[in-house]
Amino acid sequence: MQHKMLALAVPLLLSMALLSCGPKTEPPKREDVLAVDIDTTVQPGTDFFKYANGAWLKANPIPASERMWGVGNLVREEVYHQLQKINMDAEQAGAAHGTNSQKIGDFYSTAMDTARIDSMGLAPLKGELAMIDAVSDPDALLKEIAHLQTIGVGALFSPYVDQDEKNSAAYAYHLWQGGLGLPNRDYYFNTDGRTENIRREYVRHIANMFRLLGEDSVSASSSSAAVMSIETRLAGASRKLEDLRDPYRNYNKVSITQLDRLTPALPWQSLLPLMSVKGIDSVIVGQPEFYKEAARAVHSIPLPEWKSYLRWSLANRYSPSLSAPFENEHFHFFGTVLSGVKEQRPRWKRVIDAEERAMGFMLGQLYVQAYVPPAMKQRYETVVDNMFHAYADRIKRLDWMSEPTKEKALAKLQAVTKKVCYPDTWRDYSALDIERDSYCANQIRANQWNYNYNAGKLGKPVDRSEWDMTPQTYNAYYNPSNNEIVLPAAELLIPGLPDSLADDALIYGYAGASTIGHEVTHGFDDEGRQYDAKGNLRDWWTKQDAANFKARAEVMVEQFNHYVVLDSMHVNGKASLGENIADLGGLLIGYDAFKKTREGQSDTLIAGLTPDQRFFLAYAYSWLGHMRDASLAVQVMSDVHAPMFLRVNGPLSDIPAFYQAFNIKKGDPMWRPDSLRVKIW
Repeated sequence: MQHKMLALAVPLLLSMALLSCGPKTEPPKREDVLAVDIDTTVQPGTDFFKYANGAWLKANPIPASERMWGVGNLVREEVYHQLQKINMDAEQAGAAHGTNSQKIGDFYSTAMDTARIDSMGLAPLKGELAMIDAVSDPDALLKEIAHLQTIGVGALFSPYVDQDEKNSAAYAYHLWQGGLGLPNRDYYFNTDGRTENIRREYVRHIANMFRLLGEDSVSASSSSAAVMSIETRLAGASRKLEDLRDPYRNYNKVSITQLDRLTPALPWQSLLPLMSVKGIDSVIVGQPEFYKEAARAVHSIPLPEWKSYLRWSLANRYSPSLSAPFENEHFHFFGTVLSGVKEQRPRWKRVIDAEERAMGFMLGQLYVQAYVPPAMKQRYETVVDNMFHAYADRIKRLDWMSEPTKEKALAKLQAVTKKVCYPDTWRDYSALDIERDSYCANQIRANQWNYNYNAGKLGKPVDRSEWDMTPQTYNAYYNPSNNEIVLPAAELLIPGLPDSLADDALIYGYAGASTIGHEVTHGFDDEGRQYDAKGNLRDWWTKQDAANFKARAEVMVEQFNHYVVLDSMHVNGKASLGENIADLGGLLIGYDAFKKTREGQSDTLIAGLTPDQRFFLAYAYSWLGHMRDASLAVQVMSDVHAPMFLRVNGPLSDIPAFYQAFNIKKGDPMWRPDSLRVKIW
């Protein structure tokens, strides 16, 4: 809508000027979005992230309700208010039952009715808790675990439906490690003071939750200890973050009969139908050792302890949709203790987040109709095409890759599907029932719908037109099995600035390098490169080319291993390798594409900045932001992405054109000797 309004405003202003007898006045000048954030007290060669963004960081402390604050939050603020209007309009629309407007309006209305939610207390979960209480033997335990999976409670393990990594034309049922309440296995074993404190607080939090479930203090403490013991045992059999990036090691396809032999204590032939999984003859087990231990645990851990674990898993999943004591206790641990956030976001934002998870594409369809003009999609489709041409040229110029591998790489690049701004077709939510009876009940029904939606893919042709992110999501992704990049509209937004008013340096640095180029490079990072043009896990490299790639990638592992984030906490260079490769590749591709534009080939200064300087500043602007120390620690331990400041300083220190644009010299902290600069794509 912003673009249409601007288009209408220009002729209106011109006609007014012609009719006016008074003196002409110049419109107020807009501050340049890049120049205004520069901190002139910092030298570019010392810390480019702080140089580019420092003025904004100093003027914009992190709000009490946020774990971080930056450019992504500014975009989300705009989108939040747009989605709020959609919800409030739907709430008052009185739409016919079964329509998208009715479901959105009823979900929002029920979720915002805190008086009713508080009056209901634990009542919305009474039926589910009764089913857990009725468990009387290991077989009944497994059946209950299977049922909980269908309502979004990931007790014991994590199943999902996705394409077969070695046959992308077919869906497969995957079994992944899971069952943990903390972010990953390391939280159960690391011995640093920060993590040990989190474990102590986690045990207290679980006990507090059991008290809210009706147990006395002694019983709650005992139940909490049982839960922590079970989760620690499961964590001990779980793989580390970096090991989960090996697609071959995580691909263990077995028949159902073989699966039963792998875990004889888990009767899959009877469990799978309980999870709406029918008509399959094989599954893909991500971590067989985890499932062997999970099977042993089912029969070696006393049944009362398992029932405590299931009660906790259910309450942990649904406490944000229950009465205030449950929601506040959940926030205290996961928001304050774990992430350092001091207060909750306004309720309407939390409700929109929940709605996004429950039925995001229903909301997205209305969002696109109201706020995403076709002109935006058209412009970015052109930028995407230009980025792909630039990447193809880089591949052709590589001096370390042989011609046969180059030919296959170019074929894969040519085959990438480009999904920009929003889907052409929308999900059908007609089978989803949303009422004004209970917020928690709506959440349960939505989780059941989403589970059944995904389970229902088994045995059907792969829908390669499907999106896994909504258009209102500030994020993007590359899907190796589909060999596609998906670029939601919100990810391409520049805060407060329509893209029609953005110069090419801003577009190609902000969206081109950090998003478009980043995502397509994922098709050729340490993990994505192992998939072929059709999305199948298959080795298409010569041995020498693969060795060359690995040697160059190891330089990046070492580069990021040396970065210190907090205290003595270093980046995990191996776990973050794929993202770091994609950041560097995106920058190089974006820069090449930008240099082919009219602005990129000119010497014209904008706000006193050269075109090249604007490009690199725009990239830094795409990572504008800061994070609380507690949240930063969580990211380093559990996320494959490096912190924002290192996503700027890290890859830029490997790019000669950046050195030239800002006169980076030997001795500057940003300077790296040529022998240590990463040179892959």
